[in-house]
Amino acid sequence: MEGIDKNKQDQEKLAAAKAAVQLVNDNDVVGLGTGSTATFAIKELAKRIQAGLKIKAAASSVKTEELALSLGIPILKLETLGSIDISIDGADEFTESLNLIKGGGGALFREKIIASLSKNSIIITDSSKKVDRLGAFTVPVEVVPLALQYVLNQLAALNGKAVLRKKDEMTFISDNGNYIVDVDFGLLDKPEKLALALNQIDGLLAHGLFIGLTSSVIMAEGDKILVFE
Repeated sequence: MEGIDKNKQDQEKLAAAKAAVQLVNDNDVVGLGTGSTATFAIKELAKRIQAGLKIKAAASSVKTEELALSLGIPILKLETLGSIDISIDGADEFTESLNLIKGGGGALFREKIIASLSKNSIIITDSSKKVDRLGAFTVPVEVVPLALQYVLNQLAALNGKAVLRKKDEMTFISDNGNYIVDVDFGLLDKPEKLALALNQIDGLLAHGLFIGLTSSVIMAEGDKILVFE
């Protein structure tokens, strides 16, 4: 992103990750997010395990599972879990009312399941992710391929400008075998209302509006740690 110091951003992500990982207790089941910010937390968690912490984790993506296993973090199958003690993930945008846009990494469906199962769902961010209104970042939606045109029609009816996500000039395919569509709805005055409308669309597996799913946001700003609850 233009105007953002990547080094400062990474320092803030690391600081927020360190603060969040201190909240993990022995014998917790920990939900692990996906993306650059969550990666900092996974690496910090691995350090605590090396120092004697005993936990098991659930991963929100194949990439996260591979990273966790490579660092010695034991992974449970998400489909076997009735609850998760604490989850740590990043966000693309958040407001002080704890509404989020997530899914820039394409793992929004599994991230949403983990957040929904979590007793304590913690989001960690650098200071660039805090906004007054969601929507400058497009809203990712995961779409079952055969429903693509129907879903695009429905998104257009909600005044969304939808773009099918590509990666290396190929259509991006999620870990679940689906497409991701990034939708520009403009700045959102009522994200809750849009989330409900998106929930009604058949063939739309999940959307990146996380409403009422977050316990707290831990944001680093320079040398400060700010917590929004």
